[in-house]
Amino acid sequence: MKKIVAITALAAASLAVHAEGKISIAQQFGIGYLILDVLQDQKLIEKHGRAQGLDIQVEWSQISGATAMNEALLAGSLDVVSAGVPPLLTLWDRTKGRQNVKAVAALGSLPNYLITNNPKVKTLKDLGEKDRIAVPAAGTGFQSRTLQIETAKVFGKDDFKRFDNISVSLPHPDATAALISGGSEITTHFSSAPFYYQALENKSVHKVLSSYDILGGPATFNVLYTTQKYHDENPKTYKAFYAALLEAAQFIKADKARAADTFIRVQKSKLSRDFVRRIVEDPENDFTVSPYRTFVYADELHKLGVLKNRAASWKDYFFEEAYAQPGS
Repeated sequence: MKKIVAITALAAASLAVHAEGKISIAQQFGIGYLILDVLQDQKLIEKHGRAQGLDIQVEWSQISGATAMNEALLAGSLDVVSAGVPPLLTLWDRTKGRQNVKAVAALGSLPNYLITNNPKVKTLKDLGEKDRIAVPAAGTGFQSRTLQIETAKVFGKDDFKRFDNISVSLPHPDATAALISGGSEITTHFSSAPFYYQALENKSVHKVLSSYDILGGPATFNVLYTTQKYHDENPKTYKAFYAALLEAAQFIKADKARAADTFIRVQKSKLSRDFVRRIVEDPENDFTVSPYRTFVYADELHKLGVLKNRAASWKDYFFEEAYAQPGS
């Protein structure tokens, strides 16, 4: 009897998740998700839904790490998830011809910094067995995959997982606290904003490498992605969602001071307004829905054997609504 009830409940939940007029979205920690903060704060999805005569119910959640995001998406417990470009590509590769997971939009071109409190570490070659690298999802997330691409360049393709053994899965806030305080096993952190800004204010912490160095310039940090099923079965909701993303990006570009206030309010951040504004106004950070240099990941990870399927261009792993924007 219990088994029948469980199956029925699961089926009902699945139907609820994929009903037109509903969308559940998960984001991770950090200012890299500012576009989503604006969406949530201004209720832009609901606004664009009403323009189509649709009352959209939006559910928000916050999860750390790409592995948990991908599992939730495939389980049907979330409609749209957010993570770095490599986790998206991994799921696109895994689900090609089945769930067909693809990206909705980029969330911005923002660098991640490899930072350390170990004074001896100046380059990747200085990292040793006693060092521990904190990343949100060891071996599979944006930071680990980016590090693997650079490791292959420095140490050779066969040794691209060289630093996986000293990588530790840890949310950015916890990794930042560990790096600043010292005295823990964490000596290094592949960090996103605002966390590396905080850490680098500490004199014992210094930058080793930027993801922009690895990718050849400004590149998309994180993306939103969903399944073909959700995309196709919810055309009005999806259209409202994409329109909301465009409006949020335009809002940030037009009024960075208010955008900074939005981050503080939505995330209940204790960071000062001036500090957050400095990050939002930093020319390295571009809060745009247009994808940049994502194909570098697709190409390099295919060469390393991480991806079985070879993408011909960025459009292979983005839904067609994104094609109206510039991309790479």
